Amino acid sequence: MTEHNFVVRRDRSWREFAETLASPRLMRERADRFPGVFREICQDLNTARVHGFDPALIERLNRMVLEGRQRLYDHRNFSPRPLLIFLTRTFPRTVRAHWRGIGASCLIFYGLALFFALVCLRFPETAYRILPEFQAESLEEMYDPENPHFLVPRDLSGDADMFGFYIYNNVSIAFRTFAGGIVGGLGSLFFLAYNAMSLGAAAGHIINVGFKETFFSFIIGHGSFELTAIILSAYAGLLMGYRLFVCSGLSRGASIRRGGREALPIITGAALLLVIAAAVEAFWSSQVLVGPGIRFAVGGLGWVLLGLYFAFAGRAGKRGKVADGEGWSC
Repeated sequence: MTEHNFVVRRDRSWREFAETLASPRLMRERADRFPGVFREICQDLNTARVHGFDPALIERLNRMVLEGRQRLYDHRNFSPRPLLIFLTRTFPRTVRAHWRGIGASCLIFYGLALFFALVCLRFPETAYRILPEFQAESLEEMYDPENPHFLVPRDLSGDADMFGFYIYNNVSIAFRTFAGGIVGGLGSLFFLAYNAMSLGAAAGHIINVGFKETFFSFIIGHGSFELTAIILSAYAGLLMGYRLFVCSGLSRGASIRRGGREALPIITGAALLLVIAAAVEAFWSSQVLVGPGIRFAVGGLGWVLLGLYFAFAGRAGKRGKVADGEGWSC
């Protein structure tokens, strides 16, 4: 290949690419073709270097590659469109596609929580066998309406500090629950059951000591997001464990990769729910000067809206279908 023939054959594409880089309008119009053309320019630069063409030509192509790469990856990193697609389509569609397994996880979690709450209500000493004594005492102090912290609201800085703590605490719980799936799903099932047992025991104990209003008015605001995220994390781990053993004609490695693709939108959505839960818990649930009635109403509305979101979001277009990687283009 001679340099002259190379330039004659490719110069038109280079000029069009340079025009695209220089014009925001052309950038928008040619956005779907831009990645392919960019790869061609990268190949042209490699060809020019390999054949030892004119350094000026190599520098020209190198500048286009550098600018093209910046435009391509800057645009993708900061575009809100993938996140919006994920929230409005991919996440709710994936949850609906796995409604049986997620429904079973919900039954396990809420069934065990209710069971242990009733046991602790009937046999109060059981709470101390499930919860460490210091944790039970801490719960009593936290939800005692006579405690001074109920009369002195936190400032914004304190709320921000607690927001960071809640994110760390919630994400660590969700990560352990999901990661437990690596042992055939048993770890995820264990953490799901353990969290349900702890929640039920805490609720039963708090009701027994007479602080149910402060307890439930606090947790209802963020509970819809946090508890749903824990259930989704457990199901994602169970799904990975399931794909470890049930390969459906695939190799074990391919089956695990398939499980990862299926679980990725679920665990990512769970992480987003946990961030929302942490924000609500830090900046709303702790607003003790707001009456319990208002907090119950707002918290109940959160449960209703979350249910409607999973039931109806993303139903337009491909009903019930979840395209592989939809909303995750890079």
